[in-house]
Amino acid sequence: MSKQIGLLAIAVLLSAAACGGGGKAAEPKSGASSAVTKGGTLTVLAVSDFDHLDPARNWTMPAIMFGTRLLYRTLVTFKAGSSEIVPDLATDLGTSEDGGKTWKFTLKDGLKYEDGTPVKAADIKHNVERSMAPDISGGPDYAQRLLVGGTEYKGPYGGKHLASVETPDDKTIIFRLKRAAGEFPYTVTLPTFSPVPEAKDTKVEYDNRPFSSGPYKIEGYERGKELVLTRNEHWDQGTDPVRLALPDKIHVKQGQDKDTITDRLIASSGEDATSVPWGSAGPQSLSKILPNPQAKERLFTGPTGCTSTLVFNLNKKPLDNPKVRQAIYSAIDKESVQTAMGGPNMADIATAYLPPAMTDGTTQDVFQIPPTGDVAKAKALLAEAGVATPLKLKLTASTGSSTPVEVSIQESLKKIGIEVEINPVDASVYYDTIGDQGKADELATYGWCPDYPNGSSFLPPLFDGRSVKQTGNSGNVAFFKDPAIDKKIDEIYAITDPAASKKAWRDLDAQIMQQLPQAPLYLEKRGYITGKDVVGAVNHPVWAAQLDYAVIGVKKSS
Repeated sequence: MSKQIGLLAIAVLLSAAACGGGGKAAEPKSGASSAVTKGGTLTVLAVSDFDHLDPARNWTMPAIMFGTRLLYRTLVTFKAGSSEIVPDLATDLGTSEDGGKTWKFTLKDGLKYEDGTPVKAADIKHNVERSMAPDISGGPDYAQRLLVGGTEYKGPYGGKHLASVETPDDKTIIFRLKRAAGEFPYTVTLPTFSPVPEAKDTKVEYDNRPFSSGPYKIEGYERGKELVLTRNEHWDQGTDPVRLALPDKIHVKQGQDKDTITDRLIASSGEDATSVPWGSAGPQSLSKILPNPQAKERLFTGPTGCTSTLVFNLNKKPLDNPKVRQAIYSAIDKESVQTAMGGPNMADIATAYLPPAMTDGTTQDVFQIPPTGDVAKAKALLAEAGVATPLKLKLTASTGSSTPVEVSIQESLKKIGIEVEINPVDASVYYDTIGDQGKADELATYGWCPDYPNGSSFLPPLFDGRSVKQTGNSGNVAFFKDPAIDKKIDEIYAITDPAASKKAWRDLDAQIMQQLPQAPLYLEKRGYITGKDVVGAVNHPVWAAQLDYAVIGVKKSS
């Protein structure tokens, strides 16, 4: 009872909190970055290790932000705090002369790695190729799905190369696609399109020591304990339109207690004054931050553009039955889940997969379930499916996530005779675990953030059955396969009119919801508290409202 009262109190506090919203990133409150002198150490306080830093395997929003802002550059990137794309390694946003099936990029002059050697087009080709090697799993699969021959190619380590990526000289790279892709300039913002020189490729060990083309290089990395970045003196600010690279050093301290991190940042003394958290502020943290005016001033909050879901493992009975999935969905009290997230100002209730920002604000609701759930309908669906209760299911939860959400789901399903055992898994291996068909439990909490603002970066990664493999699944962690849906995805890819394409993705959303491989729960908003001497903090609207490491600095006096 006391926990529930506490969560409701947080929701009330949040109602009065000033939050960045409306899809626009909050402006920096700690001082303009342009007035900040370079120097000092930025400390990042983290509960656990990165899942992956290898750019071919990096496919979670926090790690993408960290990797592409600090360690490696991409052909194209996003402006600070904006969804607008600008050239990064490339001189422009790419050119296509055949309606979007072939894309050409030219590299800028003066691009160098941490040892002073030049970045070459062949290095980007090599990383694209290695992203398709079976051992280099878990990363974005857009290149594999888009490039001619990509789905059959097994990586460069056997000496074979992908003919659909051409590098006629050191400055030119050409991609030949299976279909027209007008969104391809957005696709190449992903770390798959970062350079990895073949001579520095240590295969699976590359995760421990990526070779820098960005403003920082790895000085030391002890997995699960700390990562220390220092300047890449060969990085040229003149070639980089986005990264300010303000701190001299970035020190990531892992294995920290989540509640202690909040307490330290609120107090903001010593090195904590120049620290930021790796994870966002959950309900327990917010209950400490919001009543404190000084701490609240250092809370940066924005919409993530992400949809959080409950995943059904379709390989596990009785979850292979759509009626059972609908029963579970009907039973969930989404208002309770929303409260567990901190109330309406930290989460909106979701009734579809695509977030409103990708559907012009249109909200779809296929099943019309009340926000508090419909227990009677859920029990009836279980009976129709012939499922006897009690039914026991396991729910995988990340140690870095908001456990009250999982508890709320557990309480909801108890009302229809489903006993849920919450199985906590360390955050650093969470996605590898639920993406492994041999290890995944019946249920898991999940979330999807579009890699770029287009429906092609949302529904296909989650529901294209052709992407499902034994291990390393990311996106389609329900292991959902439906040839009719796959065919519809291909048809939408061929639509060139933006408005027609947007409507088609919205219609497909409703079609997939009928089968319910994942259950939409909420649209998250995230808040991050910084130390008092951190400057230039701004949420990024593409990377799940995280603080943008491209422009964060620390006060000179620190």
